Amino acid sequence: MRKAPQQARSREMVERIVAAGRAVLVERGYDAFSTNRVATVAGVSPGSLYQYFPDKAAILDIVIDRYWEEVAERVAASLADRIGTFGPAMVRDTADALVTALEADRELLRVVAEELPVQRSRERRAALERRVRELVATYLAARPDTTHRPHPGVAAWVVVLAVESLAMRWVLDRPAFVTREQLLDEMLALVGGYLLA
Repeated sequence: MRKAPQQARSREMVERIVAAGRAVLVERGYDAFSTNRVATVAGVSPGSLYQYFPDKAAILDIVIDRYWEEVAERVAASLADRIGTFGPAMVRDTADALVTALEADRELLRVVAEELPVQRSRERRAALERRVRELVATYLAARPDTTHRPHPGVAAWVVVLAVESLAMRWVLDRPAFVTREQLLDEMLALVGGYLLA
């Protein structure tokens, strides 16, 4: 941001601009995203927008940061709630939390995953993966009886990327031949088979 809003009215305007940026990104896509469209949807003049955001990239950065942070919070909370438990229910519940988090704003996920240039969201997505991977690695290291894999950090990396990839593709593609329950069953079989092999 160009400057931080100090007054409540300014903070509220910045929040409107960010919300409008998210709406424009979802409704129009990345290619049609512009500061003029964002200002119109936010109900502010372009000059007011430019007081806080130097260009559209600055708005995009905040929208994308907040999106991945929301997803990370949901998944990390689910995993943290189950850190003391073990078994298929914990794996299934965590996979379900990831699917639910990604479904919460499917259209924004579609834009972020399929329209944004890769470098625009790579770092943010990597931060989500890292956060969840660290929780999984901690869980596996604390419970050596949960896996036959020799390196908890490596196992966590494999599990997180596999489950995340499956969840994202299912949410984006909505294959008619795979129900949500079937997806969760298959994720559970995949993770269980890998960790116990």
